[in-house]
Amino acid sequence: MNTFELYCKIGIEHIADFKGYDHILFIITLCGVYVIKEWKSILILITAFTIGHSISLAMAVLGFVTISAELIEFFIPVTIVITSVGNLFKKPGTISPLLQTVKYVLALFFGLIHGFGFSNYLKALLEKTELVLPLLSFNIGIELGQLIIVTSILTIATLVTRVGKVAQRDWNLVISGAGLGVSLIMSVERFPW
Repeated sequence: MNTFELYCKIGIEHIADFKGYDHILFIITLCGVYVIKEWKSILILITAFTIGHSISLAMAVLGFVTISAELIEFFIPVTIVITSVGNLFKKPGTISPLLQTVKYVLALFFGLIHGFGFSNYLKALLEKTELVLPLLSFNIGIELGQLIIVTSILTIATLVTRVGKVAQRDWNLVISGAGLGVSLIMSVERFPW
């Protein structure tokens, strides 16, 4: 297995690993309240998140920025809390362009935080002599893993709302409420002060 395949596989496994369920939970709360016909909004959200975590992952791995792992591990569930609370106010088809822009900016910012979380894992694997290809391929693996999670949650949402006849608002409350509850517990457990 070459370097690209190896680090791409590691990226997919890292994001999809249930031991690191906080990243999965964030993606679920970020995208789980949308329906398939809102795919453009989802694509922009995921792209904003990707840009954010790509920047912070590169900055941290290359040694430009160092942030306490304990602080990052605390802020990751905080991003889920904020996303979940914001989702509770989402009504299907009623998000204004301004609110949608705010969501994109938050996704970008939250991506920065999550990227620092990924960087601690990646730094432990990398040799200082070769950084660019492993960094790129790990990031691509993370994105492929995110696409798997987004596709899965959208499939489940479609089955629940269309086949199961659950109202979109009720589905939103379940996803956001579960994300809020779990992330509040994680925030308290990881409180660094």
